[in-house]
Amino acid sequence: MKEISILGSTGSIGTQALDVIRKTKEYKVIALTTNINIDLLEKQALEFKPKLVTVMDQKKSIILRDRLKGYNIKVASGDEGLIEAATLEDTKVVINSVVGMIGLIPTLEAIKAGKKIALANKETLVTAGEIVMREALKHKTEILPVDSEHSAIFQCLKSGNQNEISRLILTASGGPFRGKKTNDLLNIKVEDALKHPNWEMGRKITIDSATLMNKGLEIIEAKWLFDVEIDKIDAVVHPQSIIHSMVEFVDGSIIAHMGVPDMRIPIQYALSHPIRTKNEINKLDFNTLKELTFERADIETFPCLDLAYKAINAGGSMPAVLNASNEVAVELFLNNKISFLKIPEIISNVMDLHRNILNPTLDDILESDNWARETAMHKTCL
Repeated sequence: MKEISILGSTGSIGTQALDVIRKTKEYKVIALTTNINIDLLEKQALEFKPKLVTVMDQKKSIILRDRLKGYNIKVASGDEGLIEAATLEDTKVVINSVVGMIGLIPTLEAIKAGKKIALANKETLVTAGEIVMREALKHKTEILPVDSEHSAIFQCLKSGNQNEISRLILTASGGPFRGKKTNDLLNIKVEDALKHPNWEMGRKITIDSATLMNKGLEIIEAKWLFDVEIDKIDAVVHPQSIIHSMVEFVDGSIIAHMGVPDMRIPIQYALSHPIRTKNEINKLDFNTLKELTFERADIETFPCLDLAYKAINAGGSMPAVLNASNEVAVELFLNNKISFLKIPEIISNVMDLHRNILNPTLDDILESDNWARETAMHKTCL
């Protein structure tokens, strides 16, 4: 029996992870966390009987504590509760699927506590990849990717050695606006941007997919996860989302990972690794598969991808600034405060204003994150 803590259990990845766990008797849920969704967390707690549940919102945690009286389930709150969930003594694997920079510190604390990390929180490696991977090496902690693209690369890399890698090729669906030009995006509404053609995801990541920032963040993650230079990491638009990513080796061979677009597959592999286990998920049917097509990413219409490359090439604290300003801009868009095209404009403005800190400490990264959020909200950037 493998004990699991899920950070962000009420989100898209968290609920799918629980679906994977529900269908097997190999895992026991030890801790669950949410930001504010206490109704769903209550249902999850009553079903899986964890030792601990954490609610980031303190007022809502008090409400949930009253609801769970008599069930011998501890209810914690805030950052301290999130860290407690990530470091519980009995926990063997921590699935980090929270959204945003808030996932960084719990990941680092879980690493220090010797937990295996199933990582779906992009911000952990985007903002502090060098620090996180150094800590993982120091504490001999395994970090397994949950994102479909990184899971695909992780599996493809088993076909060769590190010095045989020529390129990592991440695939992108292109999002709901693939093929459109800037003039077509002038009056985009939130509900339009949330209509992803292939994947069911949370609101923030769905907008990131629409701007292509999601692929940019994944490219930065891939650099740290797989220790590959950024000029050897490419992105290609693949609308069918059947090939989840590829690895090209020095002899010209390309190994591709294929499968139906279902996040439960990479989630299950992260939990069961190094073995594979059966499931009831639909398998890819080549008899009905009509085509696999590929396109160059349009960075003129979707400049967020180019901004991500600029951030990681600049290095230092710039990726943290990229991430923070993007989080603010996406939230503003989701709240109908700015237009869709304003998202990359805000990010670019904040990056231009940032005085980059090379070789940043964790405190430098956190301070840069705070600075970028405040700057992104300032009238000179909006």
